Amino acid sequence: MVLYVLGWVGAMMAFGRVFVVLIWLLAPALGLADSRRIALVMGMSEYQTLPPLDNTKNDATAIADMLARIGFDVTLSVDAGVAEVEQLLDDFAFRSEVADLALIYFAGHGIEVQGENFLIPVDAAVNSNLDVQRQSMSLKRLLAAVDRARKMRIVILDSCRNNPLGDAIALGEGEIDTASTEGTRGAGGGMAAADPDRGTLVAFAARDGQVALDGSGTNSPYAVALMEKMAEPGLEISLMFRQVRDRVLQQTGNLQEPHTYGSLTGVPFYLAGAAEGQVDVASAAAIDAWAAIRPDQEEQLLALADQGDTRSMLGLAYIRLNPNEGRFDPKAAVSFLQRAADAGSPEAQFELAKLYERGTGVAVDHARALVLYRAAAEQDFADAINDLGFLHYQGGLGLPADPQKALTFFERAADLRHPQAQFNFAALIDDGLIADKGPEDSAYYLYQALRSGSSDVLNLLSDRPTMFTDQTRKALQARLKENEFYQGAIDGDFGPGTQRGIRRAYGIEE
Repeated sequence: MVLYVLGWVGAMMAFGRVFVVLIWLLAPALGLADSRRIALVMGMSEYQTLPPLDNTKNDATAIADMLARIGFDVTLSVDAGVAEVEQLLDDFAFRSEVADLALIYFAGHGIEVQGENFLIPVDAAVNSNLDVQRQSMSLKRLLAAVDRARKMRIVILDSCRNNPLGDAIALGEGEIDTASTEGTRGAGGGMAAADPDRGTLVAFAARDGQVALDGSGTNSPYAVALMEKMAEPGLEISLMFRQVRDRVLQQTGNLQEPHTYGSLTGVPFYLAGAAEGQVDVASAAAIDAWAAIRPDQEEQLLALADQGDTRSMLGLAYIRLNPNEGRFDPKAAVSFLQRAADAGSPEAQFELAKLYERGTGVAVDHARALVLYRAAAEQDFADAINDLGFLHYQGGLGLPADPQKALTFFERAADLRHPQAQFNFAALIDDGLIADKGPEDSAYYLYQALRSGSSDVLNLLSDRPTMFTDQTRKALQARLKENEFYQGAIDGDFGPGTQRGIRRAYGIEE
């Protein structure tokens, strides 16, 4: 078998029947599926037991139309009840596993209960905390629905509105006794601050503790700003949300300030694609994608970096690490990465570790590199964890060789959905090197690697399926069948039917 490692340079080594083959971080991936962007747009207007909202239906419909125009596969739902919303979220969660970007937009009533945010369907009959919790979708539920998208996950809540029930709802300890406010949508003094996982962005129409306006026209100020900025080609997504904020502040006379929580990955993204004459960043490596950013946006990144924004620092470092650019300046890149690493960015810690390991822009310092790899790993940065596995196996960077400890790192990275780690761990299980795990476990990690978007796994299972044992192949067929990607016999024979099922699990529909 072949064990693939991304983003770490070392020597070829044997591990039972498993070999490490080096894949350089900047090498183009083979057989990548087309970029996929999906969106679930929900607008709640005709509430049965709560005050109706004027513009939410208009907002949802207009946002859905705009997203479709810029290339999203959009599901629009207006005035859905509890059961319908639950089914929509289940279906969207499954589809998001093979999407590059998964986005949910919700316009409607929202309520904060005991520090947790809930979005209310139109048929909910809420008179107490318990009613809200039983009949509404929590923000956590929406985050779970986008959680497995491969590159980017976004939840937009145009629901930061005042409590629609006023005194009617029993809010319990710390209750907020706010009467319904005309022209607003939602909860107490606004929604609670969100804390999504890294790589996920939650955008509120108004920051926590504030309420957002429904607007005097046919759309809310926030929806208007989103439609204007999201449809602008060549506008990097983090800058786009900041421009939305500025636009809403301007339109509302500083009464409403949108806010984002969480952090996107260090890969740039244009929601509306590249501008004319500009390189599209959708399939480019980070180091090339950031170099394609327009000069005016680089100036914005510099200003944001001065304000402490670590993602901007990371992007500026990538630009200065590109040897094909006139801005190539490894020492400046080290400076940006050091600032971001000191501020706690695990991706910056990981990238800086590689520079210390190789001696790019700094003197080689293996001890410092190891400290940085460990700092990133402590924050569950899967690339760093996977690399530490190989370092522990080989005894790199001054570590004593410890194959058993290496296995714990490989498993941890696999469970964090690192595609290459998932394949590697499946291979180790198949080789009988992992105690208490067998063919079912190996098949589980192979299936997850496909869903995570590993083109290497797709190619290997297509071209060399017999590298895995017959028992593992049968278990993978069973898992494909369980998820309705395959209808044939469980015989371990990866013929046309199984191959079609593998491609469908990866996200290629024929």
